[in-house]
Amino acid sequence: MGLEDRDALRVLQDAFKPDQTNELVHRFYTNWFALDASVRDLFPPEMSGQRTAFAHALHWVYGELVAQRAEEPVAFLAQLGRDHRKYGVLATQYESLRRALHQTLRNYLGHESRQAWTDAVQRAADQSLNLIIGVMSGAADSEEGPAWWDGTVIEHTRVSRDLAVIRLCLDQSLHYHPGQYVNVQVPQCPRRWRYLSPAIPADPDGRIEFHVRVVPGGLVSNAMVHETRPGDRWRLSSPHGALHVDRDGGDVLMIAGSTGLAPLRALIMDLSRFAENPRVHLFFGARYYCELYDLRTLWQIAAHNPWLSVSPVTEYNRDPSWAVDYPDVSPPRGLHVRQTGRLADVVTKYGGWGDRQILICGGPAMVRATKTALLAKGAPPERIQHDPLSR
Repeated sequence: MGLEDRDALRVLQDAFKPDQTNELVHRFYTNWFALDASVRDLFPPEMSGQRTAFAHALHWVYGELVAQRAEEPVAFLAQLGRDHRKYGVLATQYESLRRALHQTLRNYLGHESRQAWTDAVQRAADQSLNLIIGVMSGAADSEEGPAWWDGTVIEHTRVSRDLAVIRLCLDQSLHYHPGQYVNVQVPQCPRRWRYLSPAIPADPDGRIEFHVRVVPGGLVSNAMVHETRPGDRWRLSSPHGALHVDRDGGDVLMIAGSTGLAPLRALIMDLSRFAENPRVHLFFGARYYCELYDLRTLWQIAAHNPWLSVSPVTEYNRDPSWAVDYPDVSPPRGLHVRQTGRLADVVTKYGGWGDRQILICGGPAMVRATKTALLAKGAPPERIQHDPLSR
């Protein structure tokens, strides 16, 4: 039966359960690197994040196959294949991936303590791995656009102690929809990629802007904020994500935490091309007032577009002493009065906003807290958009 055998597929899905994947996934990468030494150079030295992401992805894919839903996993795998072109993956490496994964599953599930590698599971493994690897490699082969985009840093501005605005000029223009994100590699951290959202709509001349905040313990974000210099060469992948505003879908609530402003700013700038738009209310939050780094730009947009309202929110009333070392963010009079408190609390004190399109951008904890608070107030879940929290 193969792909129609739900019981056999469930055995494969269970092998990738988050609480059971350490041994299996460690074995897989060990087997793959031994089978094909060329693939080791595709990965960073520290593999824990990669192993976790791989296990979660396969657990989800097999879960969809168990439910006999093929459309979403096929689309996901195709995008994954197209995106993996940025690593320079070869056709032979896809084949070694299939062989290593099949061998690892057979040895792991066939161990005497499990005895789960039956003929039915083998057929399901054969067919599912052929599907997974075939879709990824086929999508990569059929893609005609560039595998990556290179660009030069032309401006790096420290706008706060752990925040930077970085502008690049790409060698060739990158088309993306406002609200999407791209994977970025910097020279200080080869083979380590980080997702960033462009803060401006796609530019035909290849200009692009990112807002970056240091993630505690994050090698890439620290390098971007503290070590990047004009002239550095960055590499970008193809765009992902579906965050958007439906101009015919009613009024809009946007909630941005810190550099989560970037994709929402790109959407607002894109909307400003039109004479008529739905009303947009943006809550822009940070710990301190000095970290509301883009208030002047937001004020300028709002001053010329009456459909936009901006509410600054901070957790603390006073700026820290180090704020004097960075630019003053105070805009001219005209924005709403700054409010103090947790972003989720400030937003929901006005109600559930159930009549709005709701877009939330920021750190995972902030997005979860705000979404939970809105749902508790009665906001329909289908009206809430945010990027994947594990991207």
